[in-house]
Amino acid sequence: MTAKALPSVVDADTWQRELEALRAREKAATRELDAIAAQRRRLPMVEMPGYTLEGEEGPVRLVDLFDGKKQLIVYHHMWFPGERWQCPGCTGFTSQFTRLEFLANYDARFVIVTQGPIGEALAYKRRVGNTMAWYSTANSPFGADVGAPPGGGFAVNVFLRDGDTVYRTWHTGGRGTEQLSYSFALIDLLPYGRQEEWQDSPEGWPQQPTYSRWTTAEDIAALYGQDA
Repeated sequence: MTAKALPSVVDADTWQRELEALRAREKAATRELDAIAAQRRRLPMVEMPGYTLEGEEGPVRLVDLFDGKKQLIVYHHMWFPGERWQCPGCTGFTSQFTRLEFLANYDARFVIVTQGPIGEALAYKRRVGNTMAWYSTANSPFGADVGAPPGGGFAVNVFLRDGDTVYRTWHTGGRGTEQLSYSFALIDLLPYGRQEEWQDSPEGWPQQPTYSRWTTAEDIAALYGQDA
């Protein structure tokens, strides 16, 4: 970062014209996102087998994860066997979701599924102060079948229930999960943005290696966890 890492200073009229030009692009992006969501609602779906996962109170069928709702969002949390601190990206991402009751108005639920054994997963949940419902697919092929195998990356899947039959309707991974996050949306509003090397920023803007500013799992535990 240089001493002159500042946007140029202009008069109010010039600033307003520049803002309106940017807003035209922002509005176009909003309309495109609306069109993408409309296409998503028209996706076909695939019927799922009758998987059994592990919950806090023992074995649970995939259909039971809905808790009576019609729709289900599943975040697949990365898991590294034997590690005290799990993926900081997953830990930070899921720490954002503390008030999910509003989904009930949309006949939906949002849960976490991980490849970690249920006992270890629940201990980690408490350690980092996570409030979502956690389930384990350690003894089931469910995770591997929906793009989140042991040792694999994180993912988001969406399911629809018709009676006791469950259908898979949508999936994403990688940066596709950002649309669920408010943290990046807020950071991207800032003049310096995420301050990561890959970003297109003006000369002299602060930039560091990717992930270097991300909150660690230990920091999240200190802020929100059982010992916080």
